[in-house]
Amino acid sequence: MAANIIETNPQPFNPCNVDPVTLDILENALKNARIEMDATLIRTAMSPGIREQGDAFPLIADHNGKMVVGQFGSFIDGFLRQYDGDIEDGDVIWLSDPYSCEGAISHNNDWLILLPIFRDGRLIAWAAMFGHQTDVGGKVPGSLPTDAGSIFQEGVRIPPVKIFRKGEYQSDLVELVINQVRMPEWCRSDLNALIASCRMAERRVHEMCERFGDDIYVAATDELLARNHRAMSQLINTTVAEEKLSFTDYLCDDGRGYGPYKIHCTMWREGNKVILDFDGTDPQSASSINFYLNENMFKMFFGIYMIMVFDPQIMFNDGFYDLVDVRIPQGSLLKPKFPAALSCRTHGLGRIFDILGGLLGQRQPEFLNAAGFSSSPHLMFSGFDRNDEWFQLFQIGFGGVPGRPFGDGPDGHSMWPGFTNVPNEFLERYFPMRIERYETVPDSGGAGLNRGGNGINMVYHFTETGTISIHDDRWFTYPWGVNGGEPGMRSRKILKRKDGSEEILGAKIDEIDVHEGDELHYITWGGGGWGDPLDRDPELVATEVKQGLVTTEGARAYGVVISASGDVDRGATEALRAEMRGARGELPVFNHGRPIEDLRASCEVETGLPAPIQPRW
Repeated sequence: MAANIIETNPQPFNPCNVDPVTLDILENALKNARIEMDATLIRTAMSPGIREQGDAFPLIADHNGKMVVGQFGSFIDGFLRQYDGDIEDGDVIWLSDPYSCEGAISHNNDWLILLPIFRDGRLIAWAAMFGHQTDVGGKVPGSLPTDAGSIFQEGVRIPPVKIFRKGEYQSDLVELVINQVRMPEWCRSDLNALIASCRMAERRVHEMCERFGDDIYVAATDELLARNHRAMSQLINTTVAEEKLSFTDYLCDDGRGYGPYKIHCTMWREGNKVILDFDGTDPQSASSINFYLNENMFKMFFGIYMIMVFDPQIMFNDGFYDLVDVRIPQGSLLKPKFPAALSCRTHGLGRIFDILGGLLGQRQPEFLNAAGFSSSPHLMFSGFDRNDEWFQLFQIGFGGVPGRPFGDGPDGHSMWPGFTNVPNEFLERYFPMRIERYETVPDSGGAGLNRGGNGINMVYHFTETGTISIHDDRWFTYPWGVNGGEPGMRSRKILKRKDGSEEILGAKIDEIDVHEGDELHYITWGGGGWGDPLDRDPELVATEVKQGLVTTEGARAYGVVISASGDVDRGATEALRAEMRGARGELPVFNHGRPIEDLRASCEVETGLPAPIQPRW
C-alpha cells in the first residue's frame, strides 16, 4: 500500500548548485512562511485551544514529504505509506485517524490537513498543519474519555479523505463530519483555518519558485536537508557513545486505578547511527493513556534536544532521519494495537520529553535537564447555561519547567514552543466562571543551584452548573531533580463546594458535576531542581522569598536562614549549610524522591487518594 502521485509532467528536477546568498534568502523565506501559517491559523480559528493557546503545528516539506521547516517533524511519511489512492494537482487531504498515518497525529481530536503543491504538472512541495479540536464527538464532552476501551469511543475518526478533489470542495463530506461534533461552529472555523494556513504556504512556495526558478528552489530544500544531516552526523558521533545508556520513567496511573506504567528507553551508537530502543516499556493500557509514538516524531524530539543543547544555530528539519533508528515494541504503551484507545495520550507525550532529558545528558551531566514537562494538564468544562445554550471549554494548563544547566525553570510555563495560556479575561467573557486566583505555588519547584519552576494554582469559581473533566499526571511520582537538585512538588486537584465541603479529585476523571459557587483549585506540579541547592546565591533566595516564590521555611532547603526583617542571616546560613553538607552523602545524579513502593505505602496519607494498583497483563 502506498500513495500514487500523479504528475502530468513527471520530469526530474535538474540538479544545480545554490550560492550561499540565495540559500540564505530561501531559508529565511521558508521560515517566514511557516510563521505566516501560524498567524493565518490563529487569526481565523475560533476554538481557544488553537486561537489562544496555539495548539497547532505547521510544516513545509520538500517534494518527497521531508519537513524543511516546522516543529514536530513530517506528518507526511507515514501517510504516504498507508494511503492507497491517487494524489493529484488540486487535491487536499484531511484526516484524524492515528492508525492511518502511523501515529503522525496521535488522537482523533487532531485534524490534519495535507496540501500537495504542484507546479506545471510536477509535485514540488507539501504544506501541512494540524490542530486540536475542542470536540469531535464520542462519549464525553471534549472527546477525551479516560475510561475509553477503544478508539471507537473517542469521537469521529476521519480516514485520509480528499476535502478538495482536483480543486473542488467536498461539502457533503464536511457536513457528515461536522454533524458528529458538539461544537460545529468552532470545528468548521478551525477546519477552514487549517486549510487557509496551508494555502498561505502554497502561495509563498509559488512566489519563491517564480523568483528563483523551480530547480533552484528544489536544490535549496535539498541543501537545507543535507546541511542538517552533516551537522547532526557530527553531533551524534561526538556526543553519543557506543556503550548503552538507559533511562526509565513512569506515568502515574491510567484513570482506572492502575499504575504506574513504565516507559524505558536505551540509547547507543552503531557506527554513524544512534539507536533508541524502547524495549522494556510496559504493554499497552486498557484505558486511553496509550501514546502511539510515531518514529519520525521521536526522531525530531531527539534532534531538537541535541540541537538546542549543543548547537542552536542548526535548522530543525528532517534531514538527519536516516541517522536515527527508533525501535518501539508492538503492543506496548507507545505502539498499541488497533483499536486501542488513544485520546489521553498527552501524558505519555509529555513524559517522552522527560525521558529524553534523562537519557541524553547522562554522559555529560552538565547538560542534563531535570523533569518538568511531565504532562499537559487539561480541563474540560461544559453544560447548558441559563439561556439553555451549550458551552464547552477545553484548556491546557502548565506546570513548572525544569531547572536547566543555564538557569532556573520558568514558573507555570509551557515547554511547547509558542504555547500560551488562555487569558483569564477570555475565560470569564465566554464561559460561566470567574478566575479567583492565578498564582505560582511557593516551594513547588525543586530546590537547586538552578531552581525548578513553580507550579501554579488556578482557582475556577463556577457561576453556573456544568460538568468538568480533568486530565493530569505527576500526582503519584515526582518530577525528578538532577545533579543534586531536589524533585518538584506533585500535582493535586481540590474541589471546594459552596457548602464548605472539600473533595480531593483524581488526576484523571470525567464528568464531575459542579454547581454555582463551587471552586476548583487546579494545582500543577513543579519542575525538578538542577544542581546543589547549597550553592545557590543566598541573596537570590531572599529575593524570591520577598517575591512569594519561596517561603521562609522553604529557603532552608537551600540552607538559607531568613531573618525577621526578610534579609539573609549570614551567620545562621553559614552554620546551617555546614551542618547540611556534613550530614548528607554523595549527591545523586538523579533524585526521584522515593522508590515506587515507598510512594505506594504513603500515597493515601500524603495525597488523599488511594495508591494505584500494579498493572497485570
